[in-house]
Amino acid sequence: MKRRKFLAAAAVTGTTVGLLGTGCTTADEAPPEKKSLQGNINHSMCRWTFNDTPLPELLTSIKEMGIMAIDLIGEKEWPILKDHGIHCSMCNGAEIGLTEGWNDPQYHEQLIANYTDQIPKVAAAGYTNLICFSGNRRGMDDETGMKNCAEGLRQIMDLAAKHGVVIQMELFNSKINHPDYMCDSSAWGIELCKAIGSEQFKLLYDIYHMQVQEGDIIHTIKENHQYFGHYHTAGVPGRNEIDDRQELYYPAIMKAIVETGYKGYVAQEFIPVDDEPLESLRKSIEICDV
Repeated sequence: MKRRKFLAAAAVTGTTVGLLGTGCTTADEAPPEKKSLQGNINHSMCRWTFNDTPLPELLTSIKEMGIMAIDLIGEKEWPILKDHGIHCSMCNGAEIGLTEGWNDPQYHEQLIANYTDQIPKVAAAGYTNLICFSGNRRGMDDETGMKNCAEGLRQIMDLAAKHGVVIQMELFNSKINHPDYMCDSSAWGIELCKAIGSEQFKLLYDIYHMQVQEGDIIHTIKENHQYFGHYHTAGVPGRNEIDDRQELYYPAIMKAIVETGYKGYVAQEFIPVDDEPLESLRKSIEICDV
């Protein structure tokens, strides 16, 4: 038995014994009142950080928390989401990889074919967002890489517009987690948005990554929110829980996002280290629900 399951079972047993010892029963007590969410933030979470939990079980748990969407799910698992009434707030499956992306023309033919196949499927499933990546530099200068990205991505913008799908390139830090990744600054990503010139292309602004890479999170969001189509969270340093063990103050960041008029999703992408990962997720929603 995993440690967290053992602890949960022990807690239930201990509670039962305590109630019997006092002559009380669970029926005598009113169930705890479920805290309702404020509705200013559309909450989501990322599948890969909870890979140890079977997807149906995870979906049931997040729905009980008021989380009605999940990130980074491909088409094979969309039917499971449909069965549980959970939205896919960021689809994947068209990319080649994180390091082989749009900045290298040798991948354009395959990427265009992949996204041409996936865009109609995303729309048909009732979803909007489809992730993409710049790829690594591999000695390429940023100007050339931006030109290559723009030339390739422009070729799928009409199709994306036709189906109402937004292609979102994720910002990563190259200091710690993704060495050599090209789209590693908000300034570079924003210039790429301007070069493409389409509302069907946005940036996935990962708060964790941008704090590691450049900081100045709230100012950047306020000044450039029109280029950001989606947000991810995690604690800095470590990419773990977003509580007071890390340096970012997420309530203020969430308030800044709300003040921009943003109506998309904010997805938790921290890697839980505590014994009860789902409890960590619940707490993260409470922190971000401003």
